[in-house]
Amino acid sequence: MKVDRWKRYFANLTPVIGLLVLMGAFFVIGTKEDINITYGLQTIINQSVVVAVVATGAVFIYTLGSFDISLGAAVAVSALMGAISYNKTKSILVMFLVCVSVAILISLFNSVLASFFNLPVFVTTIAMLSVLNALVLILIKINGTGSQIAVPADAVMDLDSLGVKLTVLILFVIVCIILFNFTSIGRMQKFIGGNATCAKLTGISGSKMAIVAFAIAGIGVGLGAFLTIIYAPTLTKDTASSVGMDIIIAIVFGGMPVSGGARSKIYAAVIGAFSMTFLGQIMILLNFNSGIGQMVKAAIFIIIVYIASSNHKNKLLPR
Repeated sequence: MKVDRWKRYFANLTPVIGLLVLMGAFFVIGTKEDINITYGLQTIINQSVVVAVVATGAVFIYTLGSFDISLGAAVAVSALMGAISYNKTKSILVMFLVCVSVAILISLFNSVLASFFNLPVFVTTIAMLSVLNALVLILIKINGTGSQIAVPADAVMDLDSLGVKLTVLILFVIVCIILFNFTSIGRMQKFIGGNATCAKLTGISGSKMAIVAFAIAGIGVGLGAFLTIIYAPTLTKDTASSVGMDIIIAIVFGGMPVSGGARSKIYAAVIGAFSMTFLGQIMILLNFNSGIGQMVKAAIFIIIVYIASSNHKNKLLPR
């Protein structure tokens, strides 16, 4: 029993240990290559914070045993709508509210669509991915210069600081931890993810919990869209194009089980986002091109999912 307990502790700490190993490798290789470590860390935080915020909200969806593949496109559409609103009103507050509101509406539409047609959530998000990608092109064509929509850099210069970005991330993570670990919302979602049939028999509504999960995820998407504008105020069709896949990989990197349920963790999103970015920077320092980098990430993703499935597939309750 003690051996099993230690194995469980070690398994829970593995994502943290992995992040520390990657941080150590970055410092060692960076020092050897004589790079500016401080600047490198700032770059890592800037690249990680958007994925970490969006992935933190997405944990609520993954806990239900589902996933949303359209989150990256939702970030792009929300950011574009926010930029358009700023150019119309010259108000940062309006831009922020539009980013969050549009993101929540997109997320709620996904969940309502799935409930109305009684389809798996991921099926509707695949359809929404195509719709949102098309909407990105339409918005840029109608409201931009043909290839981009830009917010004046001077308007967001004061907000483009690590302090602002980390504050947004930390506050959102704290709120999500409270909701996930200390309220009935988190408990019911873990129950549904562990065994949807038992949850339904106890009176828990899967549709209502899906709407709540998507609403929280929408807030994360809106915050991510706002941070995207702050970091890169010129938006194009490629804005946030890799965020959707990065979120999936980051959550798995952080130790989140792909099946959702009681073993789901909020902090997995943050650990995974930073681990993935450290890994990417290490591969750049080692002069791996982006193609090899993507293949390495894909290989690690498959290995982690395989190991996680092997450890838990015999312990899952029937659904």
